[in-house]
Amino acid sequence: MRPLPKPFLRILACCALAAASSLSAGLAAAADLADRPVRIIVPFSAGGLADVLARVVAAKLGDQMPKGVIVENHVGAGGNIGGELVYRAPPDGSTLLVSSPGPIVINQGLYPALPFDPAKWAPVTILGSVPNALIVSPTLPVKTAEEFIAYVKAHPGRVTYATQGNGTTSHLTGKLFELLTGTQMVQVPYKGDAPALTDLAGGQVDVFFGSVGAALSLHRGGKVRILAVADDHRAATLPDLPTMEEAGLKGMRSVTWYAMVAPPATPLAVREGLNAGVTKALTDPATRERFGQLGLDVVGGSVGDTAQFLQQETLRWQKLIKDAHVTLD
Repeated sequence: MRPLPKPFLRILACCALAAASSLSAGLAAAADLADRPVRIIVPFSAGGLADVLARVVAAKLGDQMPKGVIVENHVGAGGNIGGELVYRAPPDGSTLLVSSPGPIVINQGLYPALPFDPAKWAPVTILGSVPNALIVSPTLPVKTAEEFIAYVKAHPGRVTYATQGNGTTSHLTGKLFELLTGTQMVQVPYKGDAPALTDLAGGQVDVFFGSVGAALSLHRGGKVRILAVADDHRAATLPDLPTMEEAGLKGMRSVTWYAMVAPPATPLAVREGLNAGVTKALTDPATRERFGQLGLDVVGGSVGDTAQFLQQETLRWQKLIKDAHVTLD
């Protein structure tokens, strides 16, 4: 089961002519796009999953745009700097945000005040998703998720878990684990996946609730161990590994998705045109192959499906932040 109620595979039967027609209508509603490139803002560092998939999609989407598509990284404040830049851009489809959940549905529950209102984002689509996973250091004396849970319970307050930083999905996934198991661990915040995984592989920290995609090559190389995935289905890249629910931890679901949204008040016709263009990009075999290499599921979905999904995700993450008493301190 994919994150959206109508998974991307259901729209593969849509013909390219229909997508081109919707794209043309969207471009007609945003005539300025004929004179300048579309900008995709990624609010995180170059080289991360959000950045890589944005560039993969931009390369295919650019073939459909008169002046092409460029990707820019505007980093800082948990994605809020890039988020604000897009939020205040003209609502004509020329500037878009591609991001993981932070500035779209999570940060409003963590920051005392934001320079933008996440409820006013104009959804376009969900590009892809990847399950978060229970990833442990090879130095930790556990081989299964069940053994890890027992280990944490036997060592209260002594197990260290790396995160991508305060308020990130890996931080919140760790809090969800603590909430469901009644345990307490010590968070060690880093600035992204790479340094967290480096220290995990070196044994400086015990566990990381990060994405399968970020840890896949290290897992295959024996540098870290992925024990289970926090999704309601097994990962296609690691079909032999159980889900956390299969390991006995009911309710342990955490999926990182990457959405494309536009500034508030961007016309529906423009967003539907962009949605059609992205849909065409996502159906491309080379795009799907690259997503698979990154451990990502292709998602897609209509503007309406995306809006509904983001509303559901906002409620889910805000509930966890409240229930687990998560703060940025």
